[in-house]
Amino acid sequence: MILNLSNVLSEQHETIECAVPIEMDVFRCETGSFELVRKSFLTLCIEYAGDKKLKITGRGEVTAVIPCDRCLTEVQVEIPLEFQKKVSVDPDGADEAEELDEANYIDGYSFDVEQLIYNELLVGWPTKILCSEDCKGICNVCGQNLNEGTCDCEDTGLDPRMSVIRDVFKNFKEV
Repeated sequence: MILNLSNVLSEQHETIECAVPIEMDVFRCETGSFELVRKSFLTLCIEYAGDKKLKITGRGEVTAVIPCDRCLTEVQVEIPLEFQKKVSVDPDGADEAEELDEANYIDGYSFDVEQLIYNELLVGWPTKILCSEDCKGICNVCGQNLNEGTCDCEDTGLDPRMSVIRDVFKNFKEV
């Protein structure tokens, strides 16, 4: 969705307050494509902050389907979108770019809401997703989900020099 910023940037500096729908159905990034199953409205407030700068605040929430990092079971993860940004719309204001937020979603008088949402999802994306805190993962030999049951694979991760000790423990299992 594209919002027109001409009223905010005009002499009257009107504030835009609106609730816009999140139109993105799939979030695509370098790690893959993730379906967004639930999306709230994004409430935006865009106001003029002086010196060709805008103050943008927003709040919303999306729920993405992301695979568990250990067992690859799909997990629904709520990702809050809550931000407050100060951006410059002055094309000559490159010297202030370090203290202001990046504004690749503003082009002239056009404000691309979907690009802003994409940026916020990139920043707010969780680094570790687990289906549960005690997730056992998958067997690295046969691929069995160890949360659903055990497998009959022999643990090949042990040092072969320790095979004698392993045999001792196998023989005296009931002790």
